[in-house]
Amino acid sequence: MPKNNRNDCESGSERIPCGLPRGKRANEKPGPLPGDRSLSGACSGECQPPRRAIGRRSFHVEVASCTLDCPDACSLLVGKDRQGRIRIQGNPDHPFTAGFACRKIGRFVERLHSPHRITTPLLRAGGKWELVSWNDALNLCAEKIREYRREPASILHIQGDAAKGVLKQAGKLFFARLGAGTTEGSLCDAAGYSAYDADCGSRCGNDMADILHSRRIVNWGKDLCRSSVHTAALLCEARRQGTRLLTISPGGDGNGPFSDLCVRVRPGTDRLLAAAVLQQFLERGRIRTDILKHAANGPEFLNLVMKQDRAGLCAACEVGPEDVEKIASWYLEEGLTATLIGAGLQRYDRGGENVRFINAVAMLSGNLGCSGGGSYYHRPTLRNFNLDWAQVPPGRSRRSLLLPVIGREILAAQDPPIRMIWVNGSNVVNQAPDFREIIRAFEKVDFKVVVDGFMTDTAERADLFLPSAFMLEQEDIVGSYLHDFVHHAPKVLDAPGEAASDYWILSELGGRLDPPIPLPDPDACFRAPLASPYLDVSLEQLRERGFVRARRPAVAYAGMRFDHPDGRYRFPAELHDEPPPPPGYPLRLLTLIRGDAMHSQIPPDRHPSVPPVWVAPDSAALEHLRTDRESWLVSPQGSLKVTVHRLPGLHPGVVLYRRGDWAKLGGGANQIIAAGLTDMGGGAAYYRQYVRLENVSKKSSGTQQNTRRPAARRFTG
Repeated sequence: MPKNNRNDCESGSERIPCGLPRGKRANEKPGPLPGDRSLSGACSGECQPPRRAIGRRSFHVEVASCTLDCPDACSLLVGKDRQGRIRIQGNPDHPFTAGFACRKIGRFVERLHSPHRITTPLLRAGGKWELVSWNDALNLCAEKIREYRREPASILHIQGDAAKGVLKQAGKLFFARLGAGTTEGSLCDAAGYSAYDADCGSRCGNDMADILHSRRIVNWGKDLCRSSVHTAALLCEARRQGTRLLTISPGGDGNGPFSDLCVRVRPGTDRLLAAAVLQQFLERGRIRTDILKHAANGPEFLNLVMKQDRAGLCAACEVGPEDVEKIASWYLEEGLTATLIGAGLQRYDRGGENVRFINAVAMLSGNLGCSGGGSYYHRPTLRNFNLDWAQVPPGRSRRSLLLPVIGREILAAQDPPIRMIWVNGSNVVNQAPDFREIIRAFEKVDFKVVVDGFMTDTAERADLFLPSAFMLEQEDIVGSYLHDFVHHAPKVLDAPGEAASDYWILSELGGRLDPPIPLPDPDACFRAPLASPYLDVSLEQLRERGFVRARRPAVAYAGMRFDHPDGRYRFPAELHDEPPPPPGYPLRLLTLIRGDAMHSQIPPDRHPSVPPVWVAPDSAALEHLRTDRESWLVSPQGSLKVTVHRLPGLHPGVVLYRRGDWAKLGGGANQIIAAGLTDMGGGAAYYRQYVRLENVSKKSSGTQQNTRRPAARRFTG
């Protein structure tokens, strides 16, 4: 293990490179950012182990794109030599990717060639998996759909974002034409999306490179070590130019090397801290009347803010008055301040309210609608495409179940009950809260189909497993929820064995139905989205160029003209307290992102035997816990065996868990997280969960836990 240096981000016993390029490497010439600025030399860390650029003499090189559920949507160079070896690196000619990509790309090659990857259809028979031909598998699916089609709402389609792209919308179109049920809400960022809609009337944002024009940046909860290497690189470049950066978070995120000042906040209370900051604005007389003219309910909101007790706000968020004053000054000093909002702070019961009060700070300090300011959050990935071709047929209503409480929704569904589930692009059993309730729900359903490449926690519950093609093994066109480039993602590699794309599977299945459900041919699916007011490129041109930039303004809501019908901003009408921990469960469980894998896309042989968790060195939990003995993470839903590590800087009321590991392999934090919804948007309120740590087993704690750990089975085509 390399020695730590100032560019490493530490999380317990793991040390994670901060995700930034070490200047120009041999044979690399990073292209400029919009505005002729380069990420090259942004920081002396690096996004991946140093390696030579792909040699075009020894490798056949193609321009491709990452389609994983990541904001950066990197343009890639994929090289393949005569022996079939693959190299992937960021495209140096792409203005945003600028020649580097994150560690997840390197790990993705392992995923492509994993010996655990399943490449042949499997049918469960007598409790065991048996190989089955594609013809028999699709005929079985057609037979089941014919049986349930008289009540199409009895069929439920669950599609995730394991791979993004416009062709993936064909799957939604197929089940919409069938009349099957679908899901709504989100396991990721729905509360934040709805907050921006409520505040601004849309989900727009300044161009990411505009942050280089900021005098100051407030990073409100974004993990710069793990979430977006190109955002991190931009912030390092901004700091090289003299921009100062303030981070507000519960700590433990490795943001120290990126920050000039860090303020630690009690988890879930960001709105209360923002309200205290707004009181500072009012007391200093720094809220301009010309800004209030751009809002529909300014006076009412200011009255709401001033009614709050300052001492109570500070006590609730556990931030001292001096830090509140520092944050206020950060926004009010000369020059413009940009705000970054992380997705984590909207995964609480009042997640939408958290986002709205932070946006109010940006608005009332005069930092919206201008270059150098702005509030940055996820933007819709498909915003630059025309998706009229994939819309639900008019006049047809469909059943829609809330994804964050999907187990409860399936169990409650009647008239008709759910009889068939089709899952693609999602490990929903693992990723959604209340693992055990979802299992009970799946067990109640007659026939389950899972399209995946591995025997995940969800695939274990299927009756039929269909092997999927992965990124680089199928063509698509992809956008980004960070930047405005649109990429062609060509098929670079052949899928192994009998693995197939979702599009091929559903096209073949649709032809077996009576009446059939045809899908547009792939080129039609690619051409239609490009007929967009934001794009001026043909499919042939995009295939040739590899990427194109959409026509979007560099500044969102310029001149404070917002997208509500009257053009005015909307402030929230309420502010809610944050309840204390429930008796017996003093620690807030934060299941945060990993740096080396996307969600649960972790190869089976990379799962730890016992998942690690981290607590603060001054956590009260350590007073009665022996970390050298077996330890258990306990909630009212159950318990999970863990190893406990100390993490300096973490809030003492937190236990940190890096999410995504599988329950069948000993992990799975959602076994002990109750299902619940955020205050707006139908988001998953993961971080409402409180837990405790103890050294006793499940028998003495009175809870349940899943200790089953079968050996990973290997299937090959």
